[in-house]
Amino acid sequence: MKLVCIDCGKELSKGEFDYHCTCGGLFDIVHDFREYDADLLKQLFHKRLSERMTPYASGVWRYKELIFPELPDEDIVTKYEGNTGLYSSASIQKYTGVRQVWVKAQSENPSGSFKDNGMTVAVSHGKSLRYKKFTCTSTGNTSSSLAMYASIANADSYVFVPDKDISINKVLQTLAYGAKVFSFGGTYDHGIQFLEKYSSDLGLYVCNSINPFRIEGQKSIIYEAAQYLNWELPDWIIVPGGALSNATALGKGLQDLFTLGFIDKMPRVAIVQAEGASPFHKLVAEEKEELIPEPFPYTRASALNIGHPPSWKKALQTLKGTNGITISVPDEEILDAKAVIDRSGIGCEPASAATIAGLRSLVSQQLIDKEESVLCILTGNMLKDTDVLNEYHFGDSINAAFKNTLQNAGLTLNTIRKFIIDR
Repeated sequence: MKLVCIDCGKELSKGEFDYHCTCGGLFDIVHDFREYDADLLKQLFHKRLSERMTPYASGVWRYKELIFPELPDEDIVTKYEGNTGLYSSASIQKYTGVRQVWVKAQSENPSGSFKDNGMTVAVSHGKSLRYKKFTCTSTGNTSSSLAMYASIANADSYVFVPDKDISINKVLQTLAYGAKVFSFGGTYDHGIQFLEKYSSDLGLYVCNSINPFRIEGQKSIIYEAAQYLNWELPDWIIVPGGALSNATALGKGLQDLFTLGFIDKMPRVAIVQAEGASPFHKLVAEEKEELIPEPFPYTRASALNIGHPPSWKKALQTLKGTNGITISVPDEEILDAKAVIDRSGIGCEPASAATIAGLRSLVSQQLIDKEESVLCILTGNMLKDTDVLNEYHFGDSINAAFKNTLQNAGLTLNTIRKFIIDR
């Protein structure tokens, strides 16, 4: 395992660690899988499904050989993350119009989002370097995940959040886990820039997606989905795009599985952004070479409210390696898709629903055929952003197609009969 710059190819010496190369590029972790036997690994991963109170009970560390083989077990910080549900829903299938759609509910992670898959590895790596202070800037999910794992590791966490357009639920969760939270005027991008500049001076280990160990952990999402599907992935995989760490990890995980021979074909990847925060989609659609940041992004899907995603170059590699595409969808479509997911009994936060909204749009544009199969990654729990739930079902600012309001009724048999029997 080695750290290599994605821009200039510089390789760090063994034991060295950094987020950025001297050329400005991000580092990526490169594995040598030549010594591995795919069949033996499959047997090992299957055997670990029966683990309970060991690190290998985790849906991330089950795949330790492909993620961080050198890490001593005593440095693993885990809450048995992963092991999230893979569901098929008739209502979601009907809404999107495809033959087969699965959703991977990362909302079932311990802190309620996909960030746990990457955070367990980042914090474990930081612990192995003997850090006691961890940090991130966040629109919410990263911060709550970091705060949880830092507390488990008996370490301190310092979190920077924008002072607007974020979910208070996520901030409250972060505070409850014991993090020191700093609210600042500006956007997610300003927070990242601050940490890139000053984290070393402050003795902080950064757990944002500029950290390559975060990406390694998030690869496990696609490993787990593939294992659940008996190593036969669908035609398409759809993921929401904010900071683009998930898209990056997805591409790396798929390449690992293909290189090892776990899968014999590469699914196509679609990255979905909200129209109000879609710099990556514009980059791809306009065939530009450099991403143009959006200084004032805005979407009700707060986890996607990022105007300068730090992992955009790595996400481009995912698109190139999978013949992938991008799309942006309006908030109204995202929130209607969320309502469909919620009513299916699965539930998700708004950013997650961008996948289903994007799939529906791609099918209507005939970019995805109705006879193809699709896997959508749902990133966060439906209670991560109750302000949006309240606004959708009780407010007037959203043209909600699936509004579900409280029924004001007198508690008499005849009154209730009208709602239940006579409707």
